[in-house]
Amino acid sequence: MSISVIIPTLNAERHIASLLSSLAEQTIQPCEILIIDSSSSDNTLSIAKTYNNVQIITIQLSEFNHGGTRDLGMNHTKGDLVLFLTQDAVPASNTLIEDLIASLLNNPQIAAAYARQIPREDSSPREKLVRTYNYPEQSVVHSEEDIPRLGIKTFFCSNVCAVYRRDIYERLGGFEKDLLSNEDMMYAAKAIRSGYQIAYAAEACVVHSHDLAFREQYERNRIQGYEIARHQDLLKGVSSSREGIQMLMSVSVKLLKQGRLISVFGLLTDCAARYLGNRKGKKQFLKTQSSK
Repeated sequence: MSISVIIPTLNAERHIASLLSSLAEQTIQPCEILIIDSSSSDNTLSIAKTYNNVQIITIQLSEFNHGGTRDLGMNHTKGDLVLFLTQDAVPASNTLIEDLIASLLNNPQIAAAYARQIPREDSSPREKLVRTYNYPEQSVVHSEEDIPRLGIKTFFCSNVCAVYRRDIYERLGGFEKDLLSNEDMMYAAKAIRSGYQIAYAAEACVVHSHDLAFREQYERNRIQGYEIARHQDLLKGVSSSREGIQMLMSVSVKLLKQGRLISVFGLLTDCAARYLGNRKGKKQFLKTQSSK
């Protein structure tokens, strides 16, 4: 089966060379690499043009959104499988693609598979543990049967590095075109509700992490909270609060065992930003509904 790679970019000169060089060394080569650039003002495009097999589409920054832009990439590529990467997710080995697509090749009911994210060496102790909690060492396949046990985590998927089967994507109508965030989770929910499965491939690894400031984390979760509230018909009341509490408890215990009291405070601050942002986003959506 052929595989296309799609990478949305904006001022990506810090990582784009490492990413494209790593893709050129993969044991399974993509038939094409498409960069959708939101009018970068740095050297992103001049760097990308030095690599073979790379196509570029330029859009205005105001035209970007997570669902519509990725769907645009789908419409401009031809692979049977389509791999989405963010600009700062660098494959940890030359078998990333091979390891990631294995589950899709072996099981036609798997609509998408996402990779494990390994934190960068310079990330904080808190971020390393949070990333490890969300992306453990064991692979797993989720289906609708997991909803009572896992709640919203059943629908977890990350377009930091995820591969999709094109035929199922088109059958389900793809990503929503106006999604501000969570296009991967909403697609996963739609696929699972339709009887398909989502795979987490722990053997496939990318190096990726972020130490976000309070305001950045708040804003990210505000948008996510808005989209989760907007899609309650799809999510059908599945709560995310239980998963957040479990993450906080697990990471706190590990930090305390390491004697990192300052990091525990940082974790609490980070979780507060997530909670407050998520709650604000949900309230904003409900306000739009009450004003109609």
